[in-house]
Amino acid sequence: MLTAGAGCGGGEPQDANEPSGNFTVEVVDATFPKTQKLGRQSDLEITVRNAGDDAVPNLAVTVNGFSVRSEEPDLSDPNRPVFAVNGLPVEIGAQPDAREATPRGCDTAYVNTWACGELAPDAERTLRWTVTAVKTGPYEIDYRVAAGLNGKAKAIVSGGGPAEGNFTGTVSAKPNHTLIGPDGKTVVSE
Repeated sequence: MLTAGAGCGGGEPQDANEPSGNFTVEVVDATFPKTQKLGRQSDLEITVRNAGDDAVPNLAVTVNGFSVRSEEPDLSDPNRPVFAVNGLPVEIGAQPDAREATPRGCDTAYVNTWACGELAPDAERTLRWTVTAVKTGPYEIDYRVAAGLNGKAKAIVSGGGPAEGNFTGTVSAKPNHTLIGPDGKTVVSE
């Protein structure tokens, strides 16, 4: 007697509902401080506009460079952070918790990729990551915009190329100059 079990891999392919095609977008603004300081918080922001006539099915952005890969052979995890993604206090089911300070409602199971859903024609969406520099020296962060998660829906700029960019800069080892007020909590000057 032959029996079959249900499991992974059965059913409809993951990309079955993703439309195929190119969707024109414009990266309206992309900012991240070129000069950073160790232990200092900053925001990486990318604003994308749908410059086409059709809705972008699932606006997704992949960001690489918050960590770098170490060649040390004895490390259990060779990925070493350059920027730590900050936490954000939230309440989930009436319980206090912390979430990463990444674009809200855009979480995916993909590493370093956030998908924010449909983007109507001429609409804009700003994605923000709040991070803290944890490693000194030069850094490079690359980003790429997609119109879906599975590769069938592609985001392109008006010239036909990929919607992508990068940030380069340096994290300084020079300490922050901060003065705390008499109450022990208030930052008076920097």
